[in-house]
Amino acid sequence: MKKWLLASVLLSVLLVLAACGGKDTSDGTEKVDNTGSSEDATANNEINITGTNFEFDQAEYTVKAGETVKITYKNEEGMHGIAIDGLDIDIKGDGEATFTPTEPGEYTIYCNIPCGAGHADMKSTLIVT
Repeated sequence: MKKWLLASVLLSVLLVLAACGGKDTSDGTEKVDNTGSSEDATANNEINITGTNFEFDQAEYTVKAGETVKITYKNEEGMHGIAIDGLDIDIKGDGEATFTPTEPGEYTIYCNIPCGAGHADMKSTLIVT
């Protein structure tokens, strides 16, 4: 019985680790538009975020309130995504979203796909001026 339980736990750990380190095979055409506007919306601000195991490429990103923002997310290593509470941004894997922030402030960008031991540290800040 103990061998079966140990084998089950080991298999579960291996599956979690394999999911975190796998390559993203999506074609990158998935689009998320949280503003209700068309996909042709022209963004005045563009943010490109790249994620690796367990960090984003920048600690901060800055945009202006009242201007349309196009945010593009790309995985470079592992399987991650981004979410920004208060702005209704939720991109799982590679993708993009267009939104218009109305309230100045600081918003936390975080990984929204459980990705392993460093998942809780995978954060950055969006500063809306």
